[in-house]
Amino acid sequence: MNSPLITLENIDIKARERSILSIPSFELQKGEILGVMGPNGAGKSTLLKTLALLDPPQSGSIKFQGQTVSDSSALVVRRKIAVALQQSLLLDTSVYQNVAVGLKIRNRPKREIKEQVAYWLDVFKISHLAKKHAHHLSGGEAQRVNLARAMILEPEVLFLDEPFSALDFPTKVQLLKDIKQVVEETNTTTVFISHDLMEIKYFTNRLAILIGGEIKQHGPTEEVLAFPNSASATFIGEWNHLLS
Repeated sequence: MNSPLITLENIDIKARERSILSIPSFELQKGEILGVMGPNGAGKSTLLKTLALLDPPQSGSIKFQGQTVSDSSALVVRRKIAVALQQSLLLDTSVYQNVAVGLKIRNRPKREIKEQVAYWLDVFKISHLAKKHAHHLSGGEAQRVNLARAMILEPEVLFLDEPFSALDFPTKVQLLKDIKQVVEETNTTTVFISHDLMEIKYFTNRLAILIGGEIKQHGPTEEVLAFPNSASATFIGEWNHLLS
């Protein structure tokens, strides 16, 4: 088996003496599309921020490709990571400039930037919006720009924090199909937080159930949903009931 891409060891995060995240050990494997589900306040966004090196844990260690991430190496590792949130947080400029910004920060040649922006606008079917101001986009269009901006960086890990939750159903379904095709074709390791069981079933191949800041179950998506353990059963049962 390949060595894990990201490893968490003895992660402990507290706020006002309350445990927010407690993970003795967890591995994210290269190429997997990991779904993370759990009730509100379970620590899902905190887990994402920890894995993506956005917030350093109070205790414990994070390894990337087997090497412990230190204060001095964190920036180098973060450049291999892209994050797309529920709010697209687009810049006050055109769609083209929003997608180009990451490469500009990395001082890539102008010709490369032009070619890459054109490529990713096409992949996400938004070439016709290149000159449009980002603040005049629909929710689905804005999220497509957000994802193009993330993928143009060719990240080794893509983190998605409920990016489709505010979209109407037809828009969500089409965007899910498109991003699934992209991450599978590029073999991009992906962590996907969602409260939508349909999204999780369709998009992910592995699933972690997070309750009270602890990973209660982790394994192939179909297996976790079909055979929840005692800790996960109530949560999954409630979701199945809502869908039935």
